[in-house]
Amino acid sequence: MPATKHLPFQPFYVAHRAAVLRLLTGMVGASDAADCFQDTWLKVLRAWPPAAPDGRLDSWVLTIAHRTAIDCLRRRGAQVPVEFAPEQPAPVIGDDDQLLALGPGELHAAVASLGERQRAAVLLRVVVDLSHAQVAEVLGCSVDAARRTYADAIANLRRTLEVDP
Repeated sequence: MPATKHLPFQPFYVAHRAAVLRLLTGMVGASDAADCFQDTWLKVLRAWPPAAPDGRLDSWVLTIAHRTAIDCLRRRGAQVPVEFAPEQPAPVIGDDDQLLALGPGELHAAVASLGERQRAAVLLRVVVDLSHAQVAEVLGCSVDAARRTYADAIANLRRTLEVDP
Protein backbone atom coordinates (compact mmCIF):
# COMPACT_ATOMS: atom_id res chain seq x y z
CA MET A 1 0.00 0.00 0.00
CA PRO A 2 1.34 3.47 -0.77
CA ALA A 3 2.22 5.72 2.13
CA THR A 4 -0.84 7.54 3.37
CA LYS A 5 1.12 10.62 4.46
CA HIS A 6 0.55 12.34 1.12
CA LEU A 7 -2.74 10.71 0.14
CA PRO A 8 -5.20 13.39 -1.01
CA PHE A 9 -8.55 13.32 0.78
CA GLN A 10 -10.88 14.19 -2.13
CA PRO A 11 -10.21 11.08 -4.28
CA PHE A 12 -10.51 8.89 -1.18
CA TYR A 13 -13.87 10.48 -0.34
CA VAL A 14 -15.18 10.08 -3.89
CA ALA A 15 -14.10 6.43 -4.01
CA HIS A 16 -15.69 5.46 -0.67
CA ARG A 17 -18.73 7.69 -0.14
CA ALA A 18 -21.24 5.34 -1.79
CA ALA A 19 -20.18 2.33 0.30
CA VAL A 20 -20.30 4.42 3.49
CA LEU A 21 -23.79 5.70 2.64
CA ARG A 22 -25.08 2.19 1.84
CA LEU A 23 -23.75 0.83 5.13
CA LEU A 24 -25.16 3.72 7.16
CA THR A 25 -28.55 3.61 5.43
CA GLY A 26 -28.78 -0.10 6.12
CA MET A 27 -27.75 0.31 9.75
CA VAL A 28 -29.77 3.36 10.83
CA GLY A 29 -32.35 3.96 8.08
CA ALA A 30 -32.59 6.76 5.56
CA SER A 31 -33.81 9.34 8.09
CA ASP A 32 -30.58 9.23 10.15
CA ALA A 33 -28.15 8.16 7.44
CA ALA A 34 -27.39 11.70 6.26
CA ASP A 35 -26.42 12.86 9.76
CA CYS A 36 -24.32 9.75 10.35
CA PHE A 37 -22.72 10.21 6.93
CA GLN A 38 -21.62 13.73 7.85
CA ASP A 39 -20.42 12.61 11.29
CA THR A 40 -18.43 9.78 9.71
CA TRP A 41 -16.66 12.01 7.22
CA LEU A 42 -15.91 14.64 9.88
CA LYS A 43 -14.26 11.93 11.98
CA VAL A 44 -12.32 10.69 8.95
CA LEU A 45 -11.21 14.20 8.05
CA ARG A 46 -10.06 14.90 11.62
CA ALA A 47 -7.94 11.73 11.54
CA TRP A 48 -6.60 12.36 8.02
CA PRO A 49 -4.15 11.10 6.95
CA PRO A 50 -4.64 7.73 8.63
CA ALA A 51 -1.92 6.91 11.13
CA ALA A 52 -1.88 3.17 10.44
CA PRO A 53 -0.69 2.66 6.84
CA ASP A 54 -0.57 -1.14 7.32
CA GLY A 55 -4.39 -1.46 7.31
CA ARG A 56 -6.78 -1.17 4.43
CA LEU A 57 -8.21 2.31 4.07
CA ASP A 58 -11.62 1.03 2.92
CA SER A 59 -11.92 -1.05 6.10
CA TRP A 60 -10.73 1.92 8.15
CA VAL A 61 -13.44 4.27 6.87
CA LEU A 62 -16.13 1.57 7.12
CA THR A 63 -15.10 0.88 10.72
CA ILE A 64 -15.61 4.55 11.51
CA ALA A 65 -19.00 4.47 9.74
CA HIS A 66 -20.03 1.30 11.59
CA ARG A 67 -19.12 2.80 14.97
CA THR A 68 -20.94 6.02 14.11
CA ALA A 69 -24.05 3.98 13.24
CA ILE A 70 -23.83 2.07 16.53
CA ASP A 71 -23.56 5.37 18.42
CA CYS A 72 -26.66 6.63 16.60
CA LEU A 73 -28.61 3.45 17.39
CA ARG A 74 -27.65 3.66 21.05
CA ARG A 75 -28.68 7.31 21.27
CA ARG A 76 -31.99 6.53 19.62
CA GLY A 77 -32.52 3.33 21.61
CA ALA A 78 -34.53 1.57 18.92
CA GLN A 79 -34.04 -0.09 15.58
CA VAL A 80 -35.71 1.08 12.40
CA PRO A 81 -36.56 -0.75 9.19
CA VAL A 82 -33.63 -1.15 6.86
CA GLU A 83 -33.73 1.02 3.76
CA PHE A 84 -30.99 0.78 1.18
CA ALA A 85 -29.53 3.67 -0.72
CA PRO A 86 -31.44 4.36 -3.94
CA GLU A 87 -28.57 3.39 -6.25
CA GLN A 88 -28.16 0.06 -4.48
CA PRO A 89 -30.59 -2.79 -5.25
CA ALA A 90 -32.01 -4.83 -2.41
CA PRO A 91 -29.49 -7.45 -1.30
CA VAL A 92 -29.80 -11.04 -2.42
CA ILE A 93 -28.82 -13.49 0.31
CA GLY A 94 -27.41 -16.59 -1.33
CA ASP A 95 -28.57 -18.16 -4.56
CA ASP A 96 -31.72 -19.73 -3.14
CA ASP A 97 -34.73 -19.38 -5.48
CA GLN A 98 -37.03 -18.83 -2.50
CA LEU A 99 -35.00 -15.85 -1.36
CA LEU A 100 -34.85 -14.48 -4.89
CA ALA A 101 -38.66 -14.57 -5.03
CA LEU A 102 -39.04 -12.30 -1.98
CA GLY A 103 -39.95 -8.68 -2.41
CA PRO A 104 -37.53 -5.99 -1.26
CA GLY A 105 -39.90 -4.93 1.55
CA GLU A 106 -39.92 -8.40 3.10
CA LEU A 107 -36.16 -8.70 2.85
CA HIS A 108 -35.54 -5.20 4.27
CA ALA A 109 -37.83 -5.89 7.24
CA ALA A 110 -36.08 -9.21 7.90
CA VAL A 111 -32.63 -7.60 7.81
CA ALA A 112 -33.90 -4.86 10.15
CA SER A 113 -34.98 -7.54 12.63
CA LEU A 114 -31.38 -8.75 13.04
CA GLY A 115 -29.23 -7.53 15.91
CA GLU A 116 -26.84 -4.70 15.06
CA ARG A 117 -23.75 -6.96 14.70
CA GLN A 118 -25.50 -9.50 12.44
CA ARG A 119 -27.14 -6.69 10.43
CA ALA A 120 -23.73 -5.06 9.98
CA ALA A 121 -22.19 -8.37 8.86
CA VAL A 122 -24.91 -8.87 6.23
CA LEU A 123 -24.73 -5.28 5.00
CA LEU A 124 -20.94 -5.28 4.81
CA ARG A 125 -20.81 -8.66 3.08
CA VAL A 126 -23.75 -8.31 0.69
CA VAL A 127 -24.43 -4.60 0.14
CA VAL A 128 -20.89 -3.20 0.46
CA ASP A 129 -19.40 -6.42 -1.04
CA LEU A 130 -16.55 -6.93 1.43
CA SER A 131 -14.72 -10.20 1.97
CA HIS A 132 -15.05 -12.02 5.30
CA ALA A 133 -11.57 -10.75 6.20
CA GLN A 134 -12.61 -7.16 5.56
CA VAL A 135 -15.85 -7.65 7.51
CA ALA A 136 -13.76 -8.98 10.40
CA GLU A 137 -11.54 -5.92 10.26
CA VAL A 138 -14.52 -3.54 10.32
CA LEU A 139 -16.28 -5.42 13.13
CA GLY A 140 -13.05 -5.80 15.11
CA CYS A 141 -13.13 -9.59 15.34
CA SER A 142 -11.43 -12.64 13.86
CA VAL A 143 -12.25 -13.87 10.37
CA ASP A 144 -13.82 -17.00 11.87
CA ALA A 145 -16.04 -14.86 14.11
CA ALA A 146 -17.08 -12.72 11.13
CA ARG A 147 -17.95 -15.86 9.14
CA ARG A 148 -19.94 -17.22 12.10
CA THR A 149 -21.78 -13.92 12.58
CA TYR A 150 -22.67 -13.82 8.89
CA ALA A 151 -23.76 -17.48 8.87
CA ASP A 152 -25.90 -16.93 11.97
CA ALA A 153 -27.45 -13.86 10.36
CA ILE A 154 -28.32 -15.81 7.21
CA ALA A 155 -29.82 -18.62 9.32
CA ASN A 156 -31.89 -16.05 11.23
CA LEU A 157 -33.04 -14.47 7.97
CA ARG A 158 -34.09 -17.86 6.63
CA ARG A 159 -36.05 -18.56 9.85
CA THR A 160 -37.63 -15.11 9.84
CA LEU A 161 -38.60 -15.44 6.19
CA GLU A 162 -39.48 -19.13 6.58
CA VAL A 163 -37.15 -20.07 3.74
CA ASP A 164 -35.76 -23.60 3.65
CA PRO A 165 -31.93 -23.84 3.45
